Amino acid sequence: MTPPATRPPVIPARTHAQASVARRSIAAIASAAVVAAIAFAAGVLATFIGQGQNPAILAQALPYFSLAAVVLWGLLCVGNAAGALRAWFLALPVGLTSAVLATLLAASANVLGQGVAVSAEVFSLLLGTLVGVNLVFIVAAVLAETLLAPRVARGVLRHRPRAIARRVALVRIPASNLDEGELTHLERRPVDQAKADEQWDDYCAALVAEGWETVEVDAAPDLPDSVFIEDTVVFFGDVAVLANPGAESRRAEVEAVERAVRAMPGIAVARIAAPGTLDGGDVLKVGGVVYVGASSRTNAEGIRQLRAILAPRGYTVVAVPVTRALHLKSTVTALPDGTVIGHADLVDAPSLFPRFLPVPEREGVAVVVLSDDTLLMSASAPRTAELLSGLGYRVVTVDIGEFEKLEGCVTCLSVRVR
Repeated sequence: MTPPATRPPVIPARTHAQASVARRSIAAIASAAVVAAIAFAAGVLATFIGQGQNPAILAQALPYFSLAAVVLWGLLCVGNAAGALRAWFLALPVGLTSAVLATLLAASANVLGQGVAVSAEVFSLLLGTLVGVNLVFIVAAVLAETLLAPRVARGVLRHRPRAIARRVALVRIPASNLDEGELTHLERRPVDQAKADEQWDDYCAALVAEGWETVEVDAAPDLPDSVFIEDTVVFFGDVAVLANPGAESRRAEVEAVERAVRAMPGIAVARIAAPGTLDGGDVLKVGGVVYVGASSRTNAEGIRQLRAILAPRGYTVVAVPVTRALHLKSTVTALPDGTVIGHADLVDAPSLFPRFLPVPEREGVAVVVLSDDTLLMSASAPRTAELLSGLGYRVVTVDIGEFEKLEGCVTCLSVRVR
């Protein structure tokens, strides 16, 4: 086994409220600046071309459209911060209103600067400036605000400084009544408790050997499914979303997990509340896209709540039907390059994933990404391990056969803080 990687120092984190407000503010400012820059360039270029490409006209066009662009930027900063970029039908009127006001103010300043008194006739002339080159400025601003600004804002929101520099994984020791765990799609088979304990130890050792610090959540001897800690919480950067498990017998598992999460510096906590249900095993993160399984354990209200939590943070939530297995991640997981892997017999809608790679074994659908080039997976899928090795990944395998009897997989046994 390779030795643990040297851990970088822990970077003190701001509170989530401060970080979230700062990110949204930066997103609003950056998206408004892009729109203002495009409108400025369009207005100057249209004037230059419309005046026969006479360089002398730039002496008038540059200050005029500079003022209009600055005003536009200020108005859009306010509008975008207020949520104008949530949908095109909000961005369009905000962009149009801001661009019209910006050009009117620039034209007014230009007229008043020449000593012209304000009158009804002058106001009528100002309205007339909304056509011609000003119209180009307005159209460019509206198109950029509607089509480009939301992408810029999402890009800023998705860029997240690491609140925790260490590589941390939450784990939970198997309960003494492990063999009483919930089953949905498999026939019950005897579970060897001693062997399960040994396999769990080996699983944790594999994480440590690959440079991950394991943090044990308080044991729950009477909660048979508590070892499958993945279902209780999902991390999105510096935000932990506490789940509300779909199986009522599992909801008591969340309490100790919440205590462990709240003890971590720089982590804010959100939660899924009844009547919503959500199991962490139904959540697959691929970059800025979060696939959520609509399964027997995760309902539509749980998906709606998760979408409401993540949308302001720049994530896109995509619901995926799951009818052939317990959880979404019992059917698919993702490689470091974003390719989704799964077994054809288990996946309801592979077309929902932009890049989908079938694997030859059901036990091979689940991988834990340990680094950009290292994967952890079950020893029960040697052909899949060979396939992934052939793609340039270093594959670490562990025997989790006793947990697979309970519909568990390598992703279920830990929660990586990332």
